[in-house]
Amino acid sequence: MYKSIISPIFRAFEMVLDAIIPLRGRSARTKQRTIDDIPLMPTPYDLLGVRITTLMDYQNPAVQDLIRSLKYDGSRHAAELAASLLADYLREEVATQRQFSARKILIIPMPLHTSRVRERGFNQIALVLDQLPKEFRDGTLAILAPETLVRSHATKPQTKLLRSERLSNVKDAFEVTGDEIPSHRLRSTHVFLIDDVTTTGATLKHASAPLRKSGATVTLLALARA
Repeated sequence: MYKSIISPIFRAFEMVLDAIIPLRGRSARTKQRTIDDIPLMPTPYDLLGVRITTLMDYQNPAVQDLIRSLKYDGSRHAAELAASLLADYLREEVATQRQFSARKILIIPMPLHTSRVRERGFNQIALVLDQLPKEFRDGTLAILAPETLVRSHATKPQTKLLRSERLSNVKDAFEVTGDEIPSHRLRSTHVFLIDDVTTTGATLKHASAPLRKSGATVTLLALARA
């Protein structure tokens, strides 16, 4: 109810802002696109000893626009498109997990360090997960649990490092907080850990380690692979 009231107000505010401040090219193009313009292409990769599934082809110009407008511009429309694509994929995956396991299903965004959130103003993948249909957030199909995993110390941006440096850069950078889901209860969960972009798989690999150490089963997803 609350969301249905706020959404039209927010969109009207967006229209006023768009008229005053021109959008960046990538965000302007993304805003004209619908979910039908961005093909869902789930692709599994075995990287650094873990399985990571990406949902879109980064070589597609529409996907590049979507990812960049999400990551650098905080585009709400990009977040909504990405959430729709993610929901299409998760619906079948979650149904399969629930059919064969009684484990609770958690959806967790890749965390940013608090200093990076202050600098950027948002966590781009958290923006996406906030736009997932309610049943993926409220426990009907899954529980959105953004405070379960934190990046406990700041790391250098992975994109600025050599491939050989990326693994050590994020090693031991993540921990389970226990604030949202007590760590001992993670043993009975299946976690979908989700990032926006993966390259070598180092960040997802190390972010999943404390979850697995707590006993959770973890599925690693990224919107795309650069």
